[in-house]
Formats: sequence, structure tokens, C-alpha cells
Amino acid sequence: MQSFIKVDRNDPQKDDVLSRIKHFNEIYSKFTVEKASTQAERCVQCGDPYCSSIGCPLSNYIPHWLKSMAGNDLALSFKISNESSPFPEILGRICPQDKLCEGACTLNDDGYGAITIGSIETAITERAFEEGMEPAFPGITTDKKVAVIGSGPAGISAANFLLRAGIKVVMFERDSIPGGLLVWGIPGFKLEKSVVARRFAMLEKAGLELRLSCEVGKDVSFADLKKEYDAVFVGVGASKSNAAGLENETASGVVNAIDFLRDIQAKLFGKKRTPLVEVTGKKVLVIGGGDTAMDCVRTSLREGAASVKCVYRRDEANMPGSKKEFINANEEGVEFSFLSTPKKINVDKSGKVTGVTFSRMRLGAKDASGRQKAEEVVGSEYVEEADVVILSLGFSHQDMGYLKESGVALNQWGGCEVGETYQTSEALVYAGGDCVRGADLAVTAARDGRAAAFDMIAKLLG
Repeated sequence: MQSFIKVDRNDPQKDDVLSRIKHFNEIYSKFTVEKASTQAERCVQCGDPYCSSIGCPLSNYIPHWLKSMAGNDLALSFKISNESSPFPEILGRICPQDKLCEGACTLNDDGYGAITIGSIETAITERAFEEGMEPAFPGITTDKKVAVIGSGPAGISAANFLLRAGIKVVMFERDSIPGGLLVWGIPGFKLEKSVVARRFAMLEKAGLELRLSCEVGKDVSFADLKKEYDAVFVGVGASKSNAAGLENETASGVVNAIDFLRDIQAKLFGKKRTPLVEVTGKKVLVIGGGDTAMDCVRTSLREGAASVKCVYRRDEANMPGSKKEFINANEEGVEFSFLSTPKKINVDKSGKVTGVTFSRMRLGAKDASGRQKAEEVVGSEYVEEADVVILSLGFSHQDMGYLKESGVALNQWGGCEVGETYQTSEALVYAGGDCVRGADLAVTAARDGRAAAFDMIAKLLG
């Protein structure tokens, strides 16, 4: 260990730009066991490992599996990695490590470059799967059963830990393919859908029962779930796109980010669809600066857009998304325009979008959070031409009226109110992920699902 002085940080190789923009496959290669071991040897093995204690919402045992990986013990690394995380091969791919574990790495402060934690995490599970290893489940060993609503990160996590305790889990998903955000909201060039399907196959083998194309509140009542199951976990996410409040926001050629990503994924699945917009050969303008905006610009390129520009109201340093995704988008040919805010969507006589009027912004004094306030520059309006406008302005809670009707307390934003153990106002009804905290990371949703599962296990099994 501690070989950081003589071994540099190395990231996995990426596909050539001209090659990767022609497909939706993942662009990063996977470390070999030997490469992962060499990179793991760089770990300092801090007395207080910030990567785990501060950087990781799941408090994964990062230094432990780095140490075992440095010793070429793949089996032990796999066991440790899967102990605290419900799907390390997924989070290793999609977590913004630069803002989490790797951002908290001690080696950043010394200028050596953080340990490649995400890439090693992915390699451990992928190489273990290649050797036939799988997470251990006991099978259904109790007479208890839990209903999980939603098959996204929070729901998968809750199901994973409940199944580990031998509790039967029945998962209700309104879509025909499970995975929630992981399948419909994250493009394949970041997370191939076979990776998600493989994890579900393992959970089904462990005793998970999937009920697809089944919407709670429509195809089955929430009241019936409360009667038929010993506990219920709600993990439906936050998939309602925030409105911009712009003139002509619903014009032809304007689409919300999540709707655009879902539509393209439906196309890739070969599902029958009526395209919301076609970007091939078009000038595409994406408004927003988070990871979803980066997903939209990179997807548009792969769909053959003539040009793609991303406009964000703050500067590059204040972009909320992952730095890695911004770099990838830049490499692939996306043009960025900063410090601009939309004022009006422009349309022609037929009502089709022709562009967007923006105003320049400047960063002023810091607010209570310490972030500089974005201020509009008077008289600075200008127009960006566009054939397609994609709005990526964040997400809100979807309608969960069936919960309120059943006595589950919702907050002023329509999200579930929960206690420390993620139990709602109703006994043995739990909630976690975006339906509680609003749109957030997959890893925080996974943490919520795990915490809720642990409390359900304690209450149901004693």
C-alpha cells in the first residue's frame, strides 16, 4: 500500500471520440484485476478515511476493499464491496466520485490525485461476476413479506437488504422494464441496461417477485397493499419536470429533459413510440447545467444533431453536475454558453420553435449558503437559434395522492415526511429516495432504502 509516490493515478481508457458518438455503449473500459490492484495500492489507508466517512453517503468500506484488492484478493474485495452497497457495479459507474469519495480523498490535498475509487469499485464486481461469483442470499426463510413500490435505486436497495434477511419482497413497477431512473433516465453510454437487468436477475433468483406494468393507485390500491403486506416501502422517485414559466414553453420543438431521455431509451429498446422531437440534423439547445443536461446533449449528438449547445445561468465552476460528464460532453463536440438565463422561447407563425431569447448574467455577492448570487444584466438580451429546445431545469415530486388518502403525511412540496428510520406517519409504511428528499443522487436513494430495510427487519423479525 501507499505506493502513490511512485504510481500515478490512472483512469480507465475511453473510446475514441469519433467512435463513441456513434453508439450508446459505455465509453470506459474496465480495469483488469492487475490494474485495479495496482491502483488500489496507492491508498494511504488513512486513520480517518474521509472517502468513506465524509465522501460516501453509504459509508462504504472503501479502505477495506482497497486493501484486499491491493493484495489481489478479488473474492474478499467483492464480498466487502457488496456488504454495504446494494449495487456497487452500478454506483461505481454513475456516482459523481469527484464530488463524493474521490473528492474527499486525502491524496487530492497533496497533489498526487485521488485514488480511482469508482473505477476500482466497478472492476471488483465486474471481474468477480466474470469468475462466477454472486452476492450471497439465504432464500426466503421467513413468513414476512414487504411490498416495494418503485424499482429505482431506493426500491432496489430496500429489496436487496430485505432479501438478505430472508424476507419476501414483491416489487410494483408501472413501467414494463424495471430500473426506474437507472434504465429510463441515465443513457447507456454511462450505464448499459444489461448491467441493471443482471442485478434484477440476481434479486429474482434470491426471491424477488416483480410485478411490472402495475401502477399503485391505478392497477392496485395502496390500501390493499397495507392490508396484504407486513410492511410497505415507497420509492417512486421524483420525475415531474420543473416548469421554466417561459412564454411558448409548450411550443412544438420544446421538450423536457426526462421525457426526451425516456423517449430515446424507448427507441433503443425497440418499443413502439411516437417521437416527442426528432433531433437528427437539427440545431439543439439544452438549457441547464446538471448531469441530466449533460445526458441530453450527449444523447442528441448520438442521435445525429447538426449542432448541440448547452446554456447555463452560472459559470463553469458552479455547474452542479459531474466534472467528468462536462469533460466528456466537451470532447464530443458540445458547445457551452455560460452566465445566460432564458427569457422567452421564440416561435414562427406555425408555432414551431425558432430559438430562445436570453439575458446575460453576472455573479454578485454571496448568499447565506456562501454561493454567489446570479444577477441579470439589464439590457443584455440576445437570441440563440434552435430547432429543438430541451429544458433540463430539475425535477419535482410526482403526484402521490394515494398516499395522502391513506393517511401518509406529505410535506408542502408533495414529498413523503419520514423519521430517522424512514418510516412515514403510518406504522410500517416507509419511504426513501427522491420521493422524500426531492431529486438527488442514486447513492443517497440507495442509502435511504438500506436504512428503511434495516428498520423493517428489526421490527418484523425482532
